[in-house]
Amino acid sequence: MQIAPSVLAADLGDLRGALDLCARGDADLIHVDVMDGHFVPNLSFGPPVIEGIDRHTEQPLDIHLMVERPEELMDKYLAFNPHWVSVHFEATTHLDRLINLIKDSGVGAGVALNPATPIEVLSDILGTLDFVLIMSVNPGFAGQPFVRYSLDKVRRLKRLIEERGLHTKIEIDGGVAGRNLEEVRDSGVDVAVVGSGIFGVEDPLAELRDLRARAGDQS
Repeated sequence: MQIAPSVLAADLGDLRGALDLCARGDADLIHVDVMDGHFVPNLSFGPPVIEGIDRHTEQPLDIHLMVERPEELMDKYLAFNPHWVSVHFEATTHLDRLINLIKDSGVGAGVALNPATPIEVLSDILGTLDFVLIMSVNPGFAGQPFVRYSLDKVRRLKRLIEERGLHTKIEIDGGVAGRNLEEVRDSGVDVAVVGSGIFGVEDPLAELRDLRARAGDQS
């Protein structure tokens, strides 16, 4: 399992320091949350900030769009050539069109699902997705408690992917930390987004290194 630190949980006055920490800890991805104050009750990074993040990291970007009508600014996010971009099932009407737009740009395309949205809504489009992002908190704020039934969603999704012979990855975001890392990994998650579980501890670098080691330990 890979670890993607969420820089939303870092000291936003020192994003360069957070990115340097992620590089020293050999993070697999940099998770960047984009919030518009409409789809979720908060504001966060937009294209100018992401441009700065992209300029100061060699780690691939994982851009999570928690915005209404993500298609309206999609070209700006794709211009950063991120590794992955995810849009919410609940936020756009023409999901198939948007996923194809992302994939045609050469970027990995994913769909995020809020906790109460069942995985079955992706039945018809699942084969075209590079990944599915399961929200294990209600999106909008860092530091929320883990929604436990999200792991059942992961297990159901994993079975569906395997039954269809797909290569779709599963990402989880929200409330993941050292205390539940193995349970998350063993449920079938491929990429764990960790925010406060890294940046909210006394020694974030040591915690990131420990999480990466434990994420790959199947013993």
